[in-house]
Amino acid sequence: MLIKEVRIRNYRLLKDVKMTLDKRSTLIVGRNNTGKTSVTEIFRSFLAGPSPRLKYEDFNQLSLSGFEKALVAFQEGVAEQEIRPQIPTIELELLVDYRDDADAYGVLGDFIIDLDEDLYETRILASYQVKNGAINSLFSGLDLSDRTSYFKALKESISLNFESVLYAIEPNNSDNRVELEFNKIKRLIRSEVINAQRGLDDETHNERDVLGKSLGNIFNSSSNAGAPEAFKALSGEINEVVEELQTRVDTDFQGKVEQLLPTLTIFGYPGLQDPNLSASTELNVKSLLESNTKVYYRKDDYFTLPETYNGLGFRNLIFILFRIYEYFRAYQAEETAPKSHIIFIEEPEAHLHPQMQEVFVRQLDGIVSEFEKSFNEGEAWPIQFVISTHSASIANEADFSKVRYFLAKTPGFTQIKDLGAEFSAADLQEDKEFLHKYLTLTKCDLYFADKAMLIEGATERIILPEIIKKVDESEGTSLRSKYLSVVEVGGAYAHHFYKFIDFLELKTLVITDLDSVRRDDSGKRVTYRACPASQGTHSSNSGLNSWFSEGERPVLDELKNKTDIEKIKGYRRIAYQTPELDREACGRSFEDAFVLANREAFVDLVGNEELDVEASAFEVAESIGKGSKANFAIKYSIDETEWNVPKYIAEGLVWLDCNTSVLETTPLVADTDVEVAVEATEDDDNV
Repeated sequence: MLIKEVRIRNYRLLKDVKMTLDKRSTLIVGRNNTGKTSVTEIFRSFLAGPSPRLKYEDFNQLSLSGFEKALVAFQEGVAEQEIRPQIPTIELELLVDYRDDADAYGVLGDFIIDLDEDLYETRILASYQVKNGAINSLFSGLDLSDRTSYFKALKESISLNFESVLYAIEPNNSDNRVELEFNKIKRLIRSEVINAQRGLDDETHNERDVLGKSLGNIFNSSSNAGAPEAFKALSGEINEVVEELQTRVDTDFQGKVEQLLPTLTIFGYPGLQDPNLSASTELNVKSLLESNTKVYYRKDDYFTLPETYNGLGFRNLIFILFRIYEYFRAYQAEETAPKSHIIFIEEPEAHLHPQMQEVFVRQLDGIVSEFEKSFNEGEAWPIQFVISTHSASIANEADFSKVRYFLAKTPGFTQIKDLGAEFSAADLQEDKEFLHKYLTLTKCDLYFADKAMLIEGATERIILPEIIKKVDESEGTSLRSKYLSVVEVGGAYAHHFYKFIDFLELKTLVITDLDSVRRDDSGKRVTYRACPASQGTHSSNSGLNSWFSEGERPVLDELKNKTDIEKIKGYRRIAYQTPELDREACGRSFEDAFVLANREAFVDLVGNEELDVEASAFEVAESIGKGSKANFAIKYSIDETEWNVPKYIAEGLVWLDCNTSVLETTPLVADTDVEVAVEATEDDDNV
């Protein structure tokens, strides 16, 4: 059985969200406080414990107004059947596919209520709702005029008048539902959690040996009726050893212990029928494994080290493996095997270096296959993993089809976005392939950033911190205090990120180059040669081409006349060279724009007229390109820091710092430029 989709309503940060699950591993990513942990917790609340555990504080904050509306309706005498739908409920709804279990329904049979022989899906709803007939009791004594007392009384009333209820629902007819005993879902679906806080870094003297405790739980599973015979036999042998020890304890050891006890006869207290104490020492295998068994790492010549002597990263990895194995054995030990098993793993990256994080994601399937082969006689283990992470290494390693992005739209309201579905269209496959390769190689953290910048190359990347510092000081912005992701993409590849940025709804500044070229159609074929901005006819920058949807190379004069509004699309703004304030000369690249913004600092810059100065700056930029752009950037980042930020960058950063943006809906059009020959200078990477 496969859980295809999860829907959550009114639970903490999740007002009403829907999330599809991958058949093996689903990766949850997103910024802090977007509700990633809430998905884990609602499963824990409804499924992981002996009974559902929910309370007033679990309700989504935005849903609380529903109680007020229902209370007003109740006080106005509205019928209960009309009031009930207005009362908020916390809901976990699962869409499951049981095609693989069509020949043996088992515990699944109670959840199949449709008559369609071709339908192999059903919906399961766990709901925390007001009890039948309890609406009067729920609202009794509540007074909206005193807000403090109202919410305090509401909290108490919910705990008394709400209950958890389980339903099976026909997928194609939500009105057809059957209420079931809640324990039935626990027999159908097993849910486990590997928490983010695992106690691995506690180095105090009373540290809990977490691996030994896990070993105790594994042993405990062997006593269940459904445990495999080989597993039972191994545990039985351990019990035999402990029973032999118990015999010695009951004789020789026990006699010595009793000699340590005092006798009560010395008190002469009247009425004591048996004034002597005795002692009994019992050995419990599970307690021995949990509390007295330590896992060691074997070295050469019988030299061993306790688990606490190994690195935190390695211990974390081993602990996660132990936990998965423990839960696998617990699944096996069920008298009637559940049809589905879901394990939530929170932040597996703790203490792991990036390469190990990537290996972890890739090897989950291998772990499952090995358990099935070695311990389950090749039988399938119906396991699904849900992994929440803040690691760029883990997030970027996963295929797009596995990634679910959590986006906080407003306080208390989160949207879950399916990256695979967003890039499923055929015309986006090139972008998808490029992005996956790029993200895997660079480990950029766009999933987790507050704002982002896409830049051309090394020069901008090196000098950017100094630029941001200057703009913060001169314009009153606060970009240095933001979680800002800077991605070096080059003008030739920036357009691959446009759809991705739109998907993330991440405010992003794209800093690119004008890349002016002059069209020459006097020969046998059309050519475009790099030149100063005033001499150019078009731009060779493919990012600009995609942005403004011209279908051909953008005309330079049109680019120069674009307004600030036209440079904004949704959460993106593009910035390219423009003349400095009260000047005419315009740069072609970052280098000559920097020269033009700081004319007095460059002795090689000549000319009295603006166009002459522009041509001279173009030559200075060429010489910088032939030398070392990195040295140029380092010089003005460290050695000489008194300079002006080029106007086009400063304007873009001021826009990026703002919390609002102008949202344009102009669609992006793919580059349909005709094939032409191009000639350019060596530093023109985008021609």
